[in-house]
Amino acid sequence: MGCLGLLLLILVTLPVLFGLIFLNIITISFSKLGLSAEAAFMLLFAMLLGGTINIPVSRQRIAYRSVRPYYLHFFFYSPPAVTHQVITVNIGGAVIPVCFAFYLLPLAPLASTIVITAVVAIVAKWLARPVAGRGITMPFWIPPLFSAGLALLLSRDNPAPVAYISGVLGALIGADLLNWPNFKKLGAQVISIGGAGVFDGIFLTGIVAALIA
Repeated sequence: MGCLGLLLLILVTLPVLFGLIFLNIITISFSKLGLSAEAAFMLLFAMLLGGTINIPVSRQRIAYRSVRPYYLHFFFYSPPAVTHQVITVNIGGAVIPVCFAFYLLPLAPLASTIVITAVVAIVAKWLARPVAGRGITMPFWIPPLFSAGLALLLSRDNPAPVAYISGVLGALIGADLLNWPNFKKLGAQVISIGGAGVFDGIFLTGIVAALIA
């Protein structure tokens, strides 16, 4: 096999390898939360499928914004002027993780879960930044460190559910819901909460938090 063939093999196998590692990490995290391998696979499949579905929840008028046309050789595209903004919620990246968090709630001590969720929400709100053209940006790894660390301190007997619940709900409240008034500043026609599906900060925060705990 020549150098070109070896390079092509690496380019093909690396994404598959990283994908398998990512899926395995998610499965391990779900198993820490008490799910069987079959249930973890079904939940992950539902999240992957739900990542393609957005539910509109709000529509608001924003300042008129004209978007510059795109020119690329023979390609020309003139985006429509944005006058209204639709806010949606992604099924796989927000709705299912939140429903799973409430499903785990009976397994977690309520008082410590509420306290940790509030702390994570404050941290997420402090870190989150509205960036025009990109959405609400935040280093996703900091909220799970807070949720997992506090869960290990305040709920040593069963920290994984507490870490997952506080990570998911804290990230959702702090990064998205508390930044709702800033959505207009983004100038986007569509805002999707949890829109990146299994790669969204809400989903990843819960997974990483449960894995650390």
